[in-house]
Amino acid sequence: MRLAYVCADPGVPVFGTKGASVHVQEILRAWRARGAEVRLYATRLGEQMPADLADVPVVHVPVPPAPLGTAPGRADRVAARERAQADAARRIAERVVADGADAVHERYSLFSTALAVITGALGVPGVLEVNAPLVDEQRTHRDLVDEDAARAALAAQVAAAERTACVSEPVARWVQRTVAAAGGEAGRVLVAPNGVNVERILPSRDSAARGPDPGPPVVVFVGTLKPWHGVEHLLRARASAATDWHLRVVGDGPQRAFLEELAASLGVEAEFTGAVAPAEVPGLLAGCAVAVAPYPATADAEDQYFSPLKIYEYAAAALPVVASRVGQVPAAVQDGVTGLLVAPSDPAALARAIDALVADPGRRRAMGRAGRRDAVARRSWTAVLDDILADTGLAGADPRGTPRSGSTAPRPSAAGAPR
Repeated sequence: MRLAYVCADPGVPVFGTKGASVHVQEILRAWRARGAEVRLYATRLGEQMPADLADVPVVHVPVPPAPLGTAPGRADRVAARERAQADAARRIAERVVADGADAVHERYSLFSTALAVITGALGVPGVLEVNAPLVDEQRTHRDLVDEDAARAALAAQVAAAERTACVSEPVARWVQRTVAAAGGEAGRVLVAPNGVNVERILPSRDSAARGPDPGPPVVVFVGTLKPWHGVEHLLRARASAATDWHLRVVGDGPQRAFLEELAASLGVEAEFTGAVAPAEVPGLLAGCAVAVAPYPATADAEDQYFSPLKIYEYAAAALPVVASRVGQVPAAVQDGVTGLLVAPSDPAALARAIDALVADPGRRRAMGRAGRRDAVARRSWTAVLDDILADTGLAGADPRGTPRSGSTAPRPSAAGAPR
């Protein structure tokens, strides 16, 4: 099977270090594990090409900058950028049609109708994955001029897709509302949370250790340093901790300078690694004992639409997870079994939970091993893709010609779509 994977989002470097980049790379691996001949079409590449994906054919169709002098006002510049995004997606579709494909899998991006064009021209099945309510995000946090065109593009994509996979219930509900408002139908939507590569991320050394800690255990956070990750609460938790533990912050972002200054003002010695390639993350997790996802509170529960990729990676590393009780997190962390849930934006509660696991090595190691078992049994990217493809024309047989087994049809979800 020849699969065209499309990412027309200029905000996602497919070979970058962002969580979105990891998602793209892992879905590519999952398709290749099924025997598909994958060709990648993207508007932005990035500079962190994984060795095991170096042989994937890549077609780069960048979004060109707006011509100088043609868009004097801010709204005009935004409109020109939106047209450029749509044009890049159109050119990607033309390339896929010219190259030929037996199926297409597209990561949803604003103004793209590539999947609809490709499936219509080639008569092949398509899978659309939706990772965020991009129209709302763009309108709220950036600039959006032609919202009607953005919504119409999504409706066209969903109508053409054999399956639309959303990372969470809130995203699935958003897709259904948006498509309905555009006069379309979204009956083939399912919820498919993020997964983890359980072969690349292996159990931490602490999970197999016995007896007391030889020194202060390492507590880790992995992610982009932006406000919605709540790392400042973790720094304040370390400052008020009753036990001794070393704090490692893996990642980079616009908050880094602020967080380093905050750590210094609190007298907290924290290790900031800066940006790392996804291939380096398993090694950084291997020496840790507890992992943290300190998401802050938000005014609107629908803002917590994300599927917590970091939590699944923590679990694969057999690390107990201390996480805020928000959004989809309670579905990813079994409180008291694979980790501990705490109130969001509460450094004192965060400190107490981490202290409890630092003070009881046997308990935390048992939690970590339970998380690893769950990740292997239910959270692999192979299982994620199998769930997405279940009951579609792509599910019946392995592309290499051997029958597949073990896929389970999704359950109905609260959003009215399969899961």
